[in-house]
Amino acid sequence: MFHEKKVVVVMPAYNAAKTIKKTYDEVMAQEIVDLVIVVDDASDDATSEIARALPKTLLHVHEKNKGYGGNQKTCYRLACEQGGDIVIMVHPDYQYTPLLIPAMASMIGNGLFHCVLGSRILGGQALKGAMPYWKYVSNRFLTLFENLLLGAKLSEYHTGYRAFSRSLLDELSLENNSDDFIFDNQMLAQIHWLGYTIAEVSCPTKYFPEASSINFRRSVRYGFGCLWTGLVFRLSKMGLCSSRLFRGKNGACS
Repeated sequence: MFHEKKVVVVMPAYNAAKTIKKTYDEVMAQEIVDLVIVVDDASDDATSEIARALPKTLLHVHEKNKGYGGNQKTCYRLACEQGGDIVIMVHPDYQYTPLLIPAMASMIGNGLFHCVLGSRILGGQALKGAMPYWKYVSNRFLTLFENLLLGAKLSEYHTGYRAFSRSLLDELSLENNSDDFIFDNQMLAQIHWLGYTIAEVSCPTKYFPEASSINFRRSVRYGFGCLWTGLVFRLSKMGLCSSRLFRGKNGACS
């Protein structure tokens, strides 16, 4: 709990058997966490078996792989069903440190912001954590153009470490978003569309063989998807097109 608000950590998991316990242990060391929700997206390894044995954990297993975005949709729906007031996504691959959970939760719980991102770019954390240089350059390029198209000033749009208020999740029409990796980008664009300010905190990150990553081909596809999302956002703001992504307040938790 944080200020009488229930803190729920969601972990969208896929083949995370080697790192999920270590991530979980550090998450629960942050004493404000009330519940961990693990959604196993039809992993081929022992992810679900390990998660099933973790205390204060709700496990949900997809019978078929629904993709990273599809996994998150289930995560946020379950978090709302479990009464989460502050919902924080932490990848179970231990790429992002759970030590920032109290700081992110306090920014939500004190009513300062409804969305907080753990940024790998602020403070030069990405390259320090061994992010591949081509990914860093792509990140900076995409972020520049997305800021121009969305009229924002974020340091990055591509982090998987995110915290949300329940009230914000209640407004987002996440079911209209992709089930693939572009889901992350579409979600942030929708938050901008609703007029919310997105906060960022500097986040150390680690790149190692067990950490999840997408290959170059899917990265290119993701990059074009980000640019397309930004363009549709700008054209919708100008009244030149209509998109199901930006249609007001439908409610992700309804």
